[in-house]
Parts: sequence; C-alpha cells; structure tokens
Amino acid sequence: MENIRHIFFDLDNTLWDHRKNAYNTIKDLFLKLEINEKYNIDFESFHKTYDLINEHLWELIRDAKIDKDYLRKHRFYDTFLEFGVDNFELSQYFEEHFLDRILSYNDLVEGTIELLDHLKSKQYKLHIISNGFQEVTERKCILSGIDKYFETITSADSIGKRKPNAEVFKFALNEARANIDESLMIGDDWIADVIGATNFGIKVIYFDALNEKIHQMENVNIFYHLTEIKNIIK
Repeated sequence: MENIRHIFFDLDNTLWDHRKNAYNTIKDLFLKLEINEKYNIDFESFHKTYDLINEHLWELIRDAKIDKDYLRKHRFYDTFLEFGVDNFELSQYFEEHFLDRILSYNDLVEGTIELLDHLKSKQYKLHIISNGFQEVTERKCILSGIDKYFETITSADSIGKRKPNAEVFKFALNEARANIDESLMIGDDWIADVIGATNFGIKVIYFDALNEKIHQMENVNIFYHLTEIKNIIK
C-alpha cells in the first residue's frame, strides 16, 4: 500500500479483545450473585444469549435507532427475560458492575503488540476510531498498555455520531491532520469500518476476526490474523 502515513484502527475486537474480556467479567458477576443456584440458569447459555442481544443492540446504536442509555437498560434485562427472570434491579446491578469490572480484564487480540510494534518501527502514525463509550475507550487503551502507540484516540461519543457515519471519519482525520489519500482503516465490523471508511474514500483492511468468510468487496484486503497484515504494510 503506497503513500499511506496514517493508520486508523477500530478498538473493540480488533485490538482490545472485548469478547474475551466481557466473557470473563460476566462470569465473575454470574458466580458472585449465584445466578445458577438461584435461578437455575446455565452460564454458557446465559452468555450466549447476552452476546446475541448485545450485538443486536450495538447494531441499533450504530444505525442511530437507539441510544446508549437504552442499551444499558436493556442488554442484561432482556437477557434475564429470556430465562424467565423479570428483575430490573438485578439487571442494572449487572450493568453497573460490568462497566466497572471489565476494565480489570485487558486481554488483547492475538498479534496486537507485534503488529503495532511493526507499524511504529516503520514510522506510521497510528490512531483509534471507536464506536464505544467515550468514558471507557481511553481507559481501555491505557490499562492494556497500548495508548503509547497512538497519536489520537477518537470515540464516536465525542461527536455524537457513530461509524459508518462519514462525520466520524471526517472528525478523526481532522484530529490526526491526515489526508484521505494517505489514510488506511483497519477494523472487524463490515458495516461500521469497511462500508463506512470505503464510502468516505479511505482504503480499508477488513480483519475477519471470527473467520466468517461471508463478506467481499473489490479493493478491500481481508485478513484473519493481525500479524498477517504486516505482509502488505511494509
């Protein structure tokens, strides 16, 4: 890839392993509150249900159909409802403590440090564009030790828009003082990262973290492990 100087990364599940960190956090809360003993709910079934509901709600946030307050009220509440437990107070306990405790887990996606070290050694300027909450995005970077790699960290909350909205990319490039033709986006969300960046005119690498192999687009490179990206960004 020629003429690239600025590389913009998505954060959750591209670099910061949200799936793993969330799993461990929810399991801690599940065990602490003895949910299996009290409600006869299997944790793996609970987590699978939560994951589906949470992913769907984040898609609705991305598409500006709900706000973050709705997500915070419903992701655990709706999960418990699926198991016949209608207890808003319990669901909000999970929500409040989930946001606090998840930052005690800071596992990174395999290959993150190797890739970031490689790109830094090549003098690329690195940046974050996240659809996550402003109040936790920077803390995730700091607590996981990757903040030192990045020139700018942009959370969609800071401008009230979310990827794939073009305003997010415009804001992030302005903050980075980067031009479109010298910028590259790397992310794991086909719509937010790939479609959004492509429509804005930025080159894109799609990180198919789940190895789904269901998306394709002309001029979009697809990789299944972060370290593979080093092969085209030299």
